[in-house]
Amino acid sequence: MTEASELVAKRILVTGGTGLVGRAIEKVVADGEGRPDEEWIFVSSRDADLTNAVETKALFEKHKPTHVIHLAAMVGGLFKNIRYNLDFWRRNIHINDNVLHLAYETGVQKVVSCLSTCIFPDKTTYPIDETMIHNGPPHSSNFGYSYAKRMIDIQNRGYFEQHGCRFTAVIPTNVFGPHDNFNIEDGHVLPGLIHKVYLAKQSGSALTVWGTGKPRRQFIYSLDLARLFLWVLREYDEVEPIILSVGEEDEVSIKEAAEAIVEAMDFRGELLFDTTKADGQFKKTASNAKLRRYLPSFQFTPFRQAVKETCAWFSTNYANARK
Repeated sequence: MTEASELVAKRILVTGGTGLVGRAIEKVVADGEGRPDEEWIFVSSRDADLTNAVETKALFEKHKPTHVIHLAAMVGGLFKNIRYNLDFWRRNIHINDNVLHLAYETGVQKVVSCLSTCIFPDKTTYPIDETMIHNGPPHSSNFGYSYAKRMIDIQNRGYFEQHGCRFTAVIPTNVFGPHDNFNIEDGHVLPGLIHKVYLAKQSGSALTVWGTGKPRRQFIYSLDLARLFLWVLREYDEVEPIILSVGEEDEVSIKEAAEAIVEAMDFRGELLFDTTKADGQFKKTASNAKLRRYLPSFQFTPFRQAVKETCAWFSTNYANARK
């Protein structure tokens, strides 16, 4: 064996590796956060259809991972979820079951899956925390996706209790950044707004934001989330999930988010709100107290700076960005 191969103790397979979070992890690792004993393998739907057990098995046999960061999922914004709740449920249940079971069968030491704050009950008290996931039904607009993601937590507990597996999950708040899906119809709110501002600026028209602009969200920059993912993979030993989020005090309204994008892209036109469009959940304020107990000094990128960097990336990469 060569000295280099002896150093590699961890082979980390990242499913959904070409998506928003996967690209961010790849960049953070490449920019110096990776370690000599880690080999990183980023795969996408082109490498395997994870809804297919045979293809998933072949992927695991090919790469022989010791660790997995599981990001692959069928995802979409509010309006896509409303239209395709069954598809979101079925595809994600198949993907998650195949990945977790193959990880168990092939002796993977640790899996870190990615959940979402939309899994929390619609009717709840705020701030929400990790103990409240299963306390009631999620919002009706995306019940398929939400329940499928909740089941990862159930499976993680099952694999731990029955087989001692160290499978866990993180719950980020609204993620945004370079390599996001900027599709106006199907993307999430912030990248959709960035695309809208770009087009409005090009055409000299007004910017129309769907909804009232009053709902509030905590946004986490994808590069911050990537750094936290590395910490969870290496240091976090609980099976219980952990919320990865900026603090409650950093929550912003959709109107404030739109204004930050308008400023970042130097848009001079009119800003309008189409109140005939659905708002979705008014708020889903999450507590990052558990994260802060572990990492009290972690520095998040300021929201306006992160928005500025994302807008700059989108403008530069407009031709090839997902949209």
